[in-house]
Amino acid sequence: MPHRTHLYAAVGAVLLTASALPAGARPAAALDTSRLPPPAAPRSGAPGPPAAGSSFQPEGSVTADALRAKVQGCAPVSKGRYRTDQGKPADIPVCDKKGAVFWKADLDIDCDGQVTARCNKKTDPWFYGDTAFHQSDGKPLNAETLPYVVVPAPSDIWDHTSSGIRGGGVAALVHKDRVEYAVVGDTGPAGIVGEASYAAAHSLGIDPDPSRGGVASGVTYILFKDSRVTPIESRSSAVELGSRLAREFLQEN
Repeated sequence: MPHRTHLYAAVGAVLLTASALPAGARPAAALDTSRLPPPAAPRSGAPGPPAAGSSFQPEGSVTADALRAKVQGCAPVSKGRYRTDQGKPADIPVCDKKGAVFWKADLDIDCDGQVTARCNKKTDPWFYGDTAFHQSDGKPLNAETLPYVVVPAPSDIWDHTSSGIRGGGVAALVHKDRVEYAVVGDTGPAGIVGEASYAAAHSLGIDPDPSRGGVASGVTYILFKDSRVTPIESRSSAVELGSRLAREFLQEN
């Protein structure tokens, strides 16, 4: 099921940089705390999740049902539609809302970035040691610990920067009863959507194994316009800013 972003990472890194943010972008102050709630048990042979607490705790006060209720119907902002994987139908539009864009798709696992115990060439046959956007120290992002979402590289279908979506922006990922706040951290194939980091899948209760994990459908991606997490690697800052923007999204739509 996975589609791989590393084939397009070099292009994405040239086209987009985390510093290319509008002057009016909304920053979030960095915090020191972070947490990684556990998902369902990984499949046999999977590398397994990082060490975490004993029970799932939702991030912020906005519920999955409340967010899903606001993304019924679609006012397309994309000129065409995306596939979830190569060979699948192109039937997923990017939809516009006040303060955000969204799409509904599968979730394939992106393990690209820093080499870690669970993201490396042994655990991920498609592993690529870089991401389109980098940490504040210049290193690639850490897919094992940082929830991030992958956006398609700009094309005639849609250029996400034209909608105020850039590296370091914040997104709400919704799956079943869970909401996870993530940063825009990598770019993927120009015609495909539906991918997020190991850590994002893990927090949503989705098998995060990079070679066999993911889920075939049922994930809603809500990306908040003109937002910025500072520094991009601060998970707690993403939760703080994402929670606030999610509440605003509910009020304004």
